[in-house]
Amino acid sequence: MGQKINPLGFRLGTTQNHHSFWFAQPKSFSMGLQEDEKIRDCIKNYVQKNMRISSGFEGIARIEIQKRIDLIQVIIHIGFPNLLIEGQRRGIEELQTNVQKELNSVNRRLNIAITRVEKPYGQPNILAEYIALQLKNRVSFRKAMKKAIELTEQTDTKGIQIQIAGRIDGKEIARVEWIREGRVPLQTIRAKIDHCSYTVRTIYGVLGIKIWIFVDGK
Repeated sequence: MGQKINPLGFRLGTTQNHHSFWFAQPKSFSMGLQEDEKIRDCIKNYVQKNMRISSGFEGIARIEIQKRIDLIQVIIHIGFPNLLIEGQRRGIEELQTNVQKELNSVNRRLNIAITRVEKPYGQPNILAEYIALQLKNRVSFRKAMKKAIELTEQTDTKGIQIQIAGRIDGKEIARVEWIREGRVPLQTIRAKIDHCSYTVRTIYGVLGIKIWIFVDGK
């Protein structure tokens, strides 16, 4: 069961919180979900276009959205803000304008804030992005996974599991490879586990990366 279910959804209300906070009538619920998706896509596209070439990846850990009647509050948790948006104040204003155009909402104000993540390599999304970049550069998948685990060990996490699936190293037959370091108790609800699922497009096909990080708990 621990393998089949998303660890974040499994732990909502105990050790995990929703990344979107808002209420809606049943009829307009799907529109709210689509709006969230638009906001997240717009932010990721903007960051990809404007990030420095040397940085190589976005470094977005997560995007939290809070909606009120007259305000949409977006908090972007970023690992390396200096690499992404140069002249931060101007960058945020430009990003706000882009998202506002995409939403096409006149009645509600949009406010975007950027928060720095203290230990970026303790975040599964940033780690998955790092592995994806290594795989695109034709680095061996085992080497990429081991290096990712080394980076995570510096952030005081209790355990990590990394899984890569697809045509690894361009082989004809798709397969699943995984590596685990420390404890990752997926069936213990009290254990706080961060999880992400990431898709990377390489020259020999699409690979799926999944990462479980055991942050805290018993």
